[in-house]
Amino acid sequence: MILAVDVGNTQTVLGLIEGGELAGHWRIHTNTDLTDDELRVKVDGLLALDGRELGDVDRVIVSSVVPSLTESWTTLAQAATGRAPMLVGPGLKTGIAIRYDNPAEVGADRIVNAVAAVRDLGAPVIVVDFGTATTVDVVDAAGTYIGGMIAPGLETSADALFSKAARLAKVDLEAPPKAIGTNTRASIQAGLILGAAAQVDGLVRKAWDELGGSTPVVATGGLAPRMAPFCETVTAVDPDLTLKGLLLIHELNS
Repeated sequence: MILAVDVGNTQTVLGLIEGGELAGHWRIHTNTDLTDDELRVKVDGLLALDGRELGDVDRVIVSSVVPSLTESWTTLAQAATGRAPMLVGPGLKTGIAIRYDNPAEVGADRIVNAVAAVRDLGAPVIVVDFGTATTVDVVDAAGTYIGGMIAPGLETSADALFSKAARLAKVDLEAPPKAIGTNTRASIQAGLILGAAAQVDGLVRKAWDELGGSTPVVATGGLAPRMAPFCETVTAVDPDLTLKGLLLIHELNS
């Protein structure tokens, strides 16, 4: 079995892959304070929910944007499987060309998402990832990753608003009943959620202008199911896109 891990700034997504299929997946808070032993206990506990254990894992593949946790996952993989994990980055084949000024600057998760999107939807294609940051990643008709946009994520924007505006209390990030809020709670929800959706649509349309035509747009990330219905340009939602991309990259490098 393969353990696929995507370490993000806010959440870490784990997928257990058996026979080329996703056999289980979990989403947990990213905690940079965990020791290597604590991380192993947490992963063991998650696997036990499906009647598995870490000893069942044959290989680990990791995409990470948190360097300190990359080291922790490397230690865990080495202890569990007897060899280092596949780390998405320089030296690992992805099957996709990257046309970026400095390819090493591109977040591993962005490339992994692009790989899965091209497999599922073809090229050109755009991926919108709703995470700590909202990223819009563009693959052209030749199947080349050509870049994208990075904007504050919904929860990041909300945290900044509530910390800076003394009279605004935190609200649940739920869909507003209408665009024009008639109380402070509804007004904040409309501004945050509908504003984030309008931002995505604006960025996607700018990308379409530069590409010379529209493309499929797939949304992923923990907030994708909540945000996609408000985005006019999103054509598909796949919360497991990153795990699918990690499986494809694992197969390419095995």
